[in-house]
Amino acid sequence: MHRGRSWTAAGVRSGPGVGSDPVRRRPVSIPSAAKRCSSVNSPGSWRRGPSLDLPMGIRFRRRRWRSRGPTARAGPGHTPAVAMRVAFIAAECEPWAKTGGLADVVDALARALGQVGSPHVEAPVDVFIPNYRGVPVPADATARELSIPDPRHAGRSLDLRTLEAETHGYRLHLVDHPPAFDREGMYGTPSADHPDNAWRFGILCRAALERLRHEPRPPDVVHIHDWHAVPALLQRDRGIPELVGAAFLLTIHNLAYHGWTPANQVRDLGLGRAALPKGADGLDLLKVGIEQADIVNTVSPGFAAEALRPEYGMGLDRALRARGDRFFGIVNGLDTDLWNPATDAALAATYSRENRRGKARCREALLTELGLDPSDPKPVLAMIGRLDRQKGFDLLAGAAPALLRRGIRLAVLGSGSPDVVAPLRDLAAKPAGRKGIALVERFDRDLARRMYAGADGFLMPSRFEPCGTGQMIALRYGTPPIVRATGGLRDTVIDVTADPKRGTGFAFEGESPGGLVDACDRFLAAFQPGSRQWESLLDRGMAVDFDWRSSSTPAYIAAYHRAATIRRST
Repeated sequence: MHRGRSWTAAGVRSGPGVGSDPVRRRPVSIPSAAKRCSSVNSPGSWRRGPSLDLPMGIRFRRRRWRSRGPTARAGPGHTPAVAMRVAFIAAECEPWAKTGGLADVVDALARALGQVGSPHVEAPVDVFIPNYRGVPVPADATARELSIPDPRHAGRSLDLRTLEAETHGYRLHLVDHPPAFDREGMYGTPSADHPDNAWRFGILCRAALERLRHEPRPPDVVHIHDWHAVPALLQRDRGIPELVGAAFLLTIHNLAYHGWTPANQVRDLGLGRAALPKGADGLDLLKVGIEQADIVNTVSPGFAAEALRPEYGMGLDRALRARGDRFFGIVNGLDTDLWNPATDAALAATYSRENRRGKARCREALLTELGLDPSDPKPVLAMIGRLDRQKGFDLLAGAAPALLRRGIRLAVLGSGSPDVVAPLRDLAAKPAGRKGIALVERFDRDLARRMYAGADGFLMPSRFEPCGTGQMIALRYGTPPIVRATGGLRDTVIDVTADPKRGTGFAFEGESPGGLVDACDRFLAAFQPGSRQWESLLDRGMAVDFDWRSSSTPAYIAAYHRAATIRRST
């Protein structure tokens, strides 16, 4: 509903209740997380756990990164000498404006870059987002008046302002233009997108560039997120000489939303009809961004590999393949300060990797809260999030009767399409279901935390998962994940059946309830609390370092250097 025209591919739904039923297909052949780890993350490397495995040739370890300082290699033939200035342009940033994971990534990466800081990236990073209705403007924000060309009236200008404050470790710029952003819904109403989204996000981008051009030192890299920020790339070479040398990195968080702009709205982006491909009836902004950005990435190597295939590429696989090694994946990080069982105030008891005694208390409190018998030793598996086909909820609904027969209990939190949720709701109303299923049809942040901590295992059978954070949180909280081997799940969870010494969870291929049941059978066989094998599994999962500062941020810094090198050579 909210990011412009969406693409529905076989087996992928663009939103709840939209698109055709998924079709069965052969599993994608992608190296396992264990194989990725063995190639890059040998013992003593800078990240424990799944490899970033960047196909562009980025390879570095923590010790090398620290010792080499500004000369850490960012790609073939480039040795950065000065800290780079980096600016973000995005539609969302937590906690100011959020509908999904994009907001979390923008905030967390900007903060992590500021913490890593000189000599790699000059802090603070600039972050530009719209000042939507209801955004909590920081109390110490200052207003900066701007004037940009009016895209709808040649020769005229639009007066607007940015509200600026240093907060969360970065410099926040809220682009304030009430006709564009003071309205219901960030992207649209519950029934439809705003029809002028191209104009709205064109204003965001042009205002960001106008503000940046007046900085004493323009940015070396502009990091644009999803289609909403692509107009900045198209506007760079149109009357903004100060930014001609800036490199652009496009990160694709959601490949389903392209930002389709009809031909009669292209001028709303500040572009002429010459920007339209020959014979086209409109502009696919995400596709144009893929074609024109200096480099492009998505949020995991596994999904980057999948996106090159027609069944996952959502109409953009050919454009992505054409970028060669300038398209790659970087696994998202996790805010390990926010997600920490040792300090989480929502839990009945805190615990850590070194001392997990509090986890048993969390389990008892959770089961009591959900109406399940806390004295029953049978395992409880949790699922949290959207209850839809993309997340594989229908696979869980199909597998649930078999799981109950095995003594496995289910705790489910979230909301979704009635037709998808109905089978599990009906099962939960039956006698066996009343004892074995707790279905909470809402989203509750604190309850989600208690479920991550108190469950014995975590279910994430997604059909389509560019990265995912639920599996990372579950690992950090000592709750082994059971996942479908796709996208970022393949990169972040090592199947313990395939690799008993390094495994962190349980993975299955295919798209059938039977595959999920098989993975749960393997979980059930391993579930022996207190045993050496089980405690080792929990220990390995909690040891994986998903912190933005030690995993994803160094990879993004290397990508910025490479983008700048490419830009200078063109």
